[in-house]
Amino acid sequence: MSNKNRKRFIAGATCPSCKSLDSLMLFFENNVEKLACVKCDYKETQTDKNVTSATRASESVIGVFKP
Repeated sequence: MSNKNRKRFIAGATCPSCKSLDSLMLFFENNVEKLACVKCDYKETQTDKNVTSATRASESVIGVFKP
């Protein structure tokens, strides 16, 4: 198994959906960084920086997921 396919848990992280501690894992799928909770169905995808800046420019964003 290569490092690109390995799923890593994020120590001390809390799921934004179910609030479970130490249940978030980070992994790559098709060269896209993804975040998922193993306790609920929460999923988040890290998009390309150009896409993020274009879609977030007019919003009031507190923070963008960048592990």
